[in-house]
Amino acid sequence: MTVLSLFVHPAPLQAQAAFLLEEPYGVFGHLNPTGHAAIYLSRVCADTPVHLRMCGPGETGVVLSRYEGIGHYDWVAMPLIPYLYSVDSATKVPDRVSVPVVDRLRDRYRERYLAQFTDGLPRGGFFSGGWTELVGAAYERRIYALRFQTTRAQDEALVRTLNSTANISHFHLLTNNCADFDRAILNLYFPRKFRRSAFPDAGLTTPRHIAHRLVVYAHRHPQLNLSVFQIPQVPGYRKPSHRNHGIAESLVKSGYVVPIVILSPYVAGGLLADYLITGRDKVLPKHVSHLAPLELSVLDGPHVLPLTRPGGPVLSPNTASRVSPTVRGVSSEVGGDAAVGATMPLPQNH
Repeated sequence: MTVLSLFVHPAPLQAQAAFLLEEPYGVFGHLNPTGHAAIYLSRVCADTPVHLRMCGPGETGVVLSRYEGIGHYDWVAMPLIPYLYSVDSATKVPDRVSVPVVDRLRDRYRERYLAQFTDGLPRGGFFSGGWTELVGAAYERRIYALRFQTTRAQDEALVRTLNSTANISHFHLLTNNCADFDRAILNLYFPRKFRRSAFPDAGLTTPRHIAHRLVVYAHRHPQLNLSVFQIPQVPGYRKPSHRNHGIAESLVKSGYVVPIVILSPYVAGGLLADYLITGRDKVLPKHVSHLAPLELSVLDGPHVLPLTRPGGPVLSPNTASRVSPTVRGVSSEVGGDAAVGATMPLPQNH
């Protein structure tokens, strides 16, 4: 039985996964406004940041992502709460942070759980990433979670595939970036549905492009029960992040297309056509439910927010009032307060 047929005819017991669309931030985010992307899997956990396994009771899953500069690894898996907030329990997440507080939280988590894995890795800076990318993402930016259903068989197939293939980085900003990794992961669940194409962005893969393709696919396959949630940026550390753009959209809206017109009107015309054809499509709804740290269990829960109309964005009106009270009642039941960092021993040298 193929992975696709397992999804089209889902098993009675289902879990959730989510595509994480992460907004760009800071000066570099203005220069490259595509942002970042990752995949959250509620049923998949990790023995180490580079070796996966199926979760046990009370565990909250991992976030898989590709970064540049994390040793020689192509992908890294981090538990959900530490990935977002640099702490091992949702009850420890501060309401507001400062630069010293974020630095202290990241250093403390690294020393407790990631010391061996991050030994020798840079902390990261403006032009290059480092181990700080692995923890505290919600201090840097706002994140949208596009949640969809998976089956245990699909998740087990993913674990076998990633554990059995070489985890060696071949990162390239244009041809093998974080969105390309997510495209490959989604293709394991939905074979050949997330391909490169001339439009948008001249065949380059961006987080917004993957999110758009997932929304379109979900409208054609309502059994995915696609829902969208916002994980707000924790205030105080950085200025608010800003919306994800595609490459053609950013060039047109920023005015960078003007010198391109002078150098090559044909290229500029292609960028404008790209933007008009695909760059204005709505990916996210106008109003989205916000998930506080203790409410993140909704990403693993049975709460289903159906789609609106074919071709439209994911349902959003009044979802906050329907989701938050229920989630607060079940977060501890599914491990919302578990010390999830403790489930990831230090990796052995490969």
